[in-house]
Amino acid sequence: MASTPVSHRTVFRRISRRPYVEWPVYDSTPLHDRSSLVGLESDVRSVAKTWFAHDEHGSLEQFVCSLPLAYFIFDPHDRYGSSTRYEMDTLFRVFVLKELHGWKHETALLEYLDSHPGLCERLGLESLPNQSTLWRSWDERFTRDLRETVQKAARTILIKAQNADVAVPREPERNFPDRGHDTAESDPDDQTILDKAGTITKHVSRVVFPAFSLNRGEGCEIPENAYWGLQTYLGLRENLAANEGARSFIHESTRERTPLGHGHRDQIRDLSIEQIREMYRQALRQLINELAETEEFFRAGIVAIDITEDDPFTGDRTGHEDEIIGTKEKNDEYAYQWATVQLVGNAVPLVLDARPVRKGESRKEIVEDLLDSAEDLVHVDNVLMDREFDSQHVLEMISQRRLSYVVPKRMQTSEKAQAKRLLQRDQDRYETDRKLHLGKNEWHETTLIYRRKEDSEHDDHRQYSVFMSNRGGGFLTEYGYRWEIESGYRSIKRFMAATTSIDFGLRFFYFAFACLLYSIWRAVDLLVQAELTDEYEHSPIVTADNTLTLLKKETGIG
Repeated sequence: MASTPVSHRTVFRRISRRPYVEWPVYDSTPLHDRSSLVGLESDVRSVAKTWFAHDEHGSLEQFVCSLPLAYFIFDPHDRYGSSTRYEMDTLFRVFVLKELHGWKHETALLEYLDSHPGLCERLGLESLPNQSTLWRSWDERFTRDLRETVQKAARTILIKAQNADVAVPREPERNFPDRGHDTAESDPDDQTILDKAGTITKHVSRVVFPAFSLNRGEGCEIPENAYWGLQTYLGLRENLAANEGARSFIHESTRERTPLGHGHRDQIRDLSIEQIREMYRQALRQLINELAETEEFFRAGIVAIDITEDDPFTGDRTGHEDEIIGTKEKNDEYAYQWATVQLVGNAVPLVLDARPVRKGESRKEIVEDLLDSAEDLVHVDNVLMDREFDSQHVLEMISQRRLSYVVPKRMQTSEKAQAKRLLQRDQDRYETDRKLHLGKNEWHETTLIYRRKEDSEHDDHRQYSVFMSNRGGGFLTEYGYRWEIESGYRSIKRFMAATTSIDFGLRFFYFAFACLLYSIWRAVDLLVQAELTDEYEHSPIVTADNTLTLLKKETGIG
């Protein structure tokens, strides 16, 4: 079916209502303006995804003709600098069409346009340009960066259309596009890896960091990117606080003005928890959009949910008892706690969302909130959690979402008795169905799986662990993936800036930004592996320090 004004309005109404998506992107952050090619690429991605999801939108050509470009300023990317017969936005659409079909030369494009006069009219072509005009427009008039944007836009359109089961004229290349010289080495050396990581990190940072905004007024002398550069710099060294880091940052930065420590903290404190979370989710969406165009990124996967603690808090927590709560251990210590949901298993281990844990919040509220975010970003199949989430109400909520789960169960009297019987029979594994009471004569059905630990230090019933799953014992092997979230926490805390501040928002921002740096590192590693080896091994070949060093260069350090 052909698109209509009604279907157009429906698409852009949906875009405006999508959480964490800003369109056009230049209007949502000071880091992009109306001539930003990265912003244009993001806009093409946002519109294409929603456009092809509409039942009436089954034509790539209709999309090319309908893509809003009136707001975009092409002048900085026009090397002619004077008026010509063909406008830049019209030529942009024409060359996107050429890339969609994969035509190497202008002849095929002209023949196609000549046989489709209606398409020419929709493109805004009053007359057909000749072959030399098209060649000069592409090779001489368009800047190199604009040509790359045309290629990226066409590739994005092909992928979004194909994902929506719309017929496409050619198979899109799903590997990350080459941004440098190919290497003939089958086993890339360290310098090749670092060079490729530098190119990709530069691209990724320009896509991700604009999601973060301080919402400052006009005319600020210190550019916003300098704040993210300083925050990245703080993550380069363990236990580096803002004041000390800001002093070092002055000397290492190539910027004329950089934030002072107290100014940096003041800007961060002005952000609410929900603002930080929205920016984080938008940044992850941008990051996932980049990864989703590679064959190596597994969008459907397993997620792990867990809670981690900040360093124990030793100061006066008067007035902050709801935020600085007891630790998970049975002791007298207190700490800030943060909950996350992370991709695990064969997928690249991105932290999809993070949130604070406050006194009085139920585990069901926390899990439900994090799963909402995760399912908005990726397709989730299975949920792995620690035993602190073994509440029957949490498990029922997950089942209601048609997801599977594997969760260890705290051993009560009945489980201990069963484990003792298994020990007497020298039985390594045992499964049994169990109904867990939800209240009001409602029950949650699950399966209990008893498994003996290998090389256990105990000689009694404690040799056994008990797990619960709504898909039987076949999913139990996947629980081994949960250790990845613990491994991730160690790296994330390595990226956190040090602080003694009691400010809840500042503390959470430091944790969330560290999660972002960790996710960028793992994303860059996947993209480097995809380009250099055409496959993805879970063990990274790009180090975290390399990625952060490259990021700090991109955000303003020489």
